[in-house]
Parts: sequence; C-alpha cells; structure tokens
Amino acid sequence: MLGRLRRHWRLQREQAALRRRAIPDDLWKRTLVRYPFLQRRAAEDAAALRRLTSLFLDRKEFSAAGGLQLGDAMVVAIAAQAVLPVLRLGLQAYDGFVGIVVHPDQVVARRQVADDAGVVHEYDELLAGEAVQGGPVMLSWRDVRAAGPGAAQGYNVVIHEFAHVLDMADGVANGVPLLPTELPVAAWRATLHEEYERFARRVDAGEDTALDPYGATAEDEFFAVASEAFFVSPQAMQAEHPVLYAMLGRYYRQDPATDTPPSRRSRA
Repeated sequence: MLGRLRRHWRLQREQAALRRRAIPDDLWKRTLVRYPFLQRRAAEDAAALRRLTSLFLDRKEFSAAGGLQLGDAMVVAIAAQAVLPVLRLGLQAYDGFVGIVVHPDQVVARRQVADDAGVVHEYDELLAGEAVQGGPVMLSWRDVRAAGPGAAQGYNVVIHEFAHVLDMADGVANGVPLLPTELPVAAWRATLHEEYERFARRVDAGEDTALDPYGATAEDEFFAVASEAFFVSPQAMQAEHPVLYAMLGRYYRQDPATDTPPSRRSRA
C-alpha cells in the first residue's frame, strides 16, 4: 500500500513538472533539426528524450554569465543533449548537482600544478566546459551551438561534461562511473586502460582519429571524449573502437549506431 502511494505521488509530481516545463512542438522540432544526433529511431525513445528534457529543465537551475541572455531554445538545446546519455539510466544519475552556468564563449581559467620537486607552476587553460564535483556545470554557448556541425568530428561539449558528471558520481574522476553488476569494475578498467593506451600512441604518432585527440590527456578525459563520439558519430567510433563502443553500449544501454535514423546519421 505504501509503495503504491509513493509511486502515485511520484507520478503526480512528474506530471506537474511536465506541465510546467512543456516544450512547444515547434521548438522541439527546431532542436532536432539543429542537433540531428538527438533523433531516435524508436518512437518510445523519442518520447522519453522529450519527457526527460522537460524534467531536467524543471530540476536544474540555469544561469548566464558574461552578458549572455538565455532563451528557451538555448536551455532546451542544452537539456536535450544532457539527458541523451541517461536516456536509459534515468535522471537520478544527475542528482548530485543543480546548477548550469552558460558563458557566451570559452573561458580562461587560472590553473596551478606542482611538479615532482614540489615547485608550483601556474598557467592559463581555455575551457569550453567544465564539470566539478557537486556542480555547477559550466558550458560555452558557442561550443554548444556548434554541436550539430561538430558531430562529424565527434565533438560535443555538453555530452563531454555530463559524462564527467557520471564519472564523478563515486567521488573520483577516473573514467569509471558507477557500474551495474553486469559490468565488473576490473573488466571496465582493463578495457578502458588498453583502449586509452592504444589511442594515446596513435595521437602521439600524429594519426587521424575518430575521437578528439584531447582524450589522450588522461583516462577520465578519454572516457568523456569516447562518450561524445559514441552519441554523435557512433559509426566512426564503432569502426575504430569496436570493443570500447560495445562496452559503452552496455553501460549507457543504448546503441546509437542503430538507434539514430539513417537519414539523420548522414547529416550529422
């Protein structure tokens, strides 16, 4: 009895959120045209993506920086891309943060690093996005807006940063998100490490790669970069990293290479 009441209450709360954050048909259609990798072949997945986008908008707080004016099209575009990785995992995967800060362009961040001798060095890093433990998530609108054309290169700053959010769910950024029981941590680590090492060697050799060379920075960045390509250029990623693609497919419970309509894949 108590369980039924809780489910009823949860359903009522979600229905209220969907009414508050209803996305107009015309705006949703424009979003799918601008970001064609969001298209889903199955009608139930397409409906779930739209539903989760509304719920995400209701649960998260968007703010603008640098004089940027946030409009409905902008927040819907960000939300739809953010929920794509958790289409089958559920929004609870993002419960650890609330805020999303959107800048008009990339941001310069001052960094410090200590070398082996303990000497601290400072440098500037240009950021298109950043996710920190507990939030907020920072995004450059210029890079978000370019995600449609950038899909052919496997580039997507929103998916990249939200992959970091998933990775940090256990408190550590190491390329290992919270895994289901059917994906043993040891096997995940071994596959990720092997794929990362092979990828880093190719990047060092100056080879062209389906994944962003930035993924050679560290294994956590490799996971985020691989997640980008998995969703926005899945055929190229699958051809070059079939084992990694299969592992990500088991984690995300999706197969974008077949889930995305063919007419949209060729445009991505």
